[in-house]
Formats: sequence, structure tokens, C-alpha cells
Amino acid sequence: MHTVEKAAETAVEKIVRTCLYEGYLLWPYRRSALKNAKRWTFGGVFPQACAAELGEQSVMQTQVLFDTGHAEGSAADVDVSIRVRFLQVVDRGVVREGPDGPQPVDELTVDGERYLAWQEAVEREVLVPVTLPAGLRDPATSAIDFPAGTDREPLVDASGRHVGSLVRSRRPLTGTVEVGAVRVADGVHRLTVRIENTTPYPGPDTGAPNAREEAAAYAFVSTHTLLHSDAGRFVSLIDPPAHLCALAAACDNRGTWPVLVDDGEGRPPGARRDSTSGAHTVLSSPVTLYDFPAVAPESPGDLFDGTEIDQLLVLSVLSLTEEEQAEARACDPRAREILDRCAGLSPDELIGLHGTIREFRPSEDA
Repeated sequence: MHTVEKAAETAVEKIVRTCLYEGYLLWPYRRSALKNAKRWTFGGVFPQACAAELGEQSVMQTQVLFDTGHAEGSAADVDVSIRVRFLQVVDRGVVREGPDGPQPVDELTVDGERYLAWQEAVEREVLVPVTLPAGLRDPATSAIDFPAGTDREPLVDASGRHVGSLVRSRRPLTGTVEVGAVRVADGVHRLTVRIENTTPYPGPDTGAPNAREEAAAYAFVSTHTLLHSDAGRFVSLIDPPAHLCALAAACDNRGTWPVLVDDGEGRPPGARRDSTSGAHTVLSSPVTLYDFPAVAPESPGDLFDGTEIDQLLVLSVLSLTEEEQAEARACDPRAREILDRCAGLSPDELIGLHGTIREFRPSEDA
């Protein structure tokens, strides 16, 4: 792969991953923190049987305009790949080995390392390839089917004795991804990606306390759609070309918002991007973004809170007490990574988070 293309692919993946984990775990990254009592708040696609009663959606829909670059009547086909990505909630239990056999507990300490029962998440992806204009005849459909499962991670002390386990369990998830295309102008098509959750939901009653938290285990959480084509170009819905403004305004997006993503055409660093020329990649996210979003190169890594300033978050992490840090480490491996990463930053890296100037431009363009 060409160096520029590889760098661009990394830039796309960075912003996709950042959005995927937005709100996953918030500072102070502890289970006992009030702001972490209600989780999985972005991009949830819940089972049909309970979504409406919980005030959630069972369907997410993305609609975008796609310019194949070929005039009407051309025999050339253009490939488009659609990737649907989401998180699946994982219940993490803690089991202690005792004289009467394994017993579920809320927490367990092994050689000074604490482990708490809580929830984690695993990444899921469904790929749907389509070809235009040949794919106009019938919608392309792909099944979402992830069976239930349980994994055990043994906890062994310094003497080699098995003292407990982390038990991670997942509910089954089923649904569909349907991709349709309709020609709306010469060489331009409206693509529709419809994601539906058909997972059977066994309860509890939707009026019960914590019903939404229970239902989240059967939901597609933080659902995102990534559309890409090497040949054609997607049209900006924020700043479309003048002749496509009405068609762009008519796109019907539900629970998500598509934006152009930088696809690396060799632009110099800091060069301004023109939305009206479109892009080869679109990210459709429940997080509202402008065209060509990007993760700042100074960012030290995932902090799961894109609405906060990295420098403030890092300084807040470093100010946690030893007890608070111990609880955060016990809650989630990703929280442990954040603590270690922040503690390992050099003085120069911390100063680099203070701010930077990306570009200068005339005041009338600001």
C-alpha cells in the first residue's frame, strides 16, 4: 500500500474508533462514579420487543448521496463497501474459589490486585459489499448473528494457586443490515443503509427499575456505519454542490449523522479540505460531527470523552488518589490502560497537549 494511503487509513480508523468508544467510560473511570451509573448512551439499536417502551430505537438508518463518476448509460460498475460496527455489552462476573466450590462475589483481591464485577464490551463488525449500478435491482442484505457465549479468565496467585476467575458472558444478538440504492440524478445514487435489531428480548418488564440497563445487553451499542469506495465519491450533506442541495436535504437519517472522512489524497499537512468535492469515505455516527473530523495528533490515546479537553482529562487522571486509581484499575482493563498511559507521559508530551495552531487564514473565512 502507498505510504499516503496507509497514513490516511490510519487516520480514518482513529476517528472511527474514537467515535465507537465515545462515552464508554468517563472520568474518574470508576464504577462508583455517578456519571458511570448509566452507560451505553450513544448509538443504541435495541430489540424490537422493548425499544419503543424504553424510548429507544430498534432501527438505525443512514442515507447518503453517492456519485459514481460515470454518466447515465455507462457500463462501468463501481464497488462500495459498507461496514457496520458496534459494541456488544459483556457482563463480567467475579468468582472466588472456596472450600464449597466457586462462588460469585462482587470483588476479589489477588496478590494486591483488585477485580470488580461490572460490564465491558467487545467490538462487532458486519460487512456488506455492493456494486453500482448493477446493485440497484435488489437490496443487499447481511445477517447480524452473534451467538451467546461465556469465557473464563483464571486468576492465579503468586504461588500458582487458582483462587478465582473472571467470567465474561454475552447474550445472543440477531438483526439485519439492508443496503439499497436508487438513482436520483445522472450518475448519482441515494444509498440507504438500514440496521434493525431482531434479538428476542426475555425481559424484565420495560417498566421495571434498570430495565434499560438490562436491555442494553441485547442491543447494538454505539452503532456506526462506514461507507467507502475507491472509485466513486460521496456527497457532503453539510456542504453539497449547488445542483445537489435539494437531494442532500431530502436524505433521511435516523439516529445517526453521516460526514465525509479524510481519505488521503496527498494533501499537505494543514491544507484545507473542500467538502463540495466529496470524498471516498463516509462515517455515519450517532455523534454529531462536521465533515473531515480528525483526532488531534497530540492526543495520547483513547480517553472516551471527546467533549472534554485531553489536557484537562490527563491532569484529572493524574490527580486521582491511590484508592481512586485502584478502583479504576479494578473496574476495566481499558481504564487501567488510561492510567498507565497518563502516568507514562513525559513533560514534553504534557506540554504538547496545551494547544497548537493548525492553520492561519483570512478573518473573513474564520
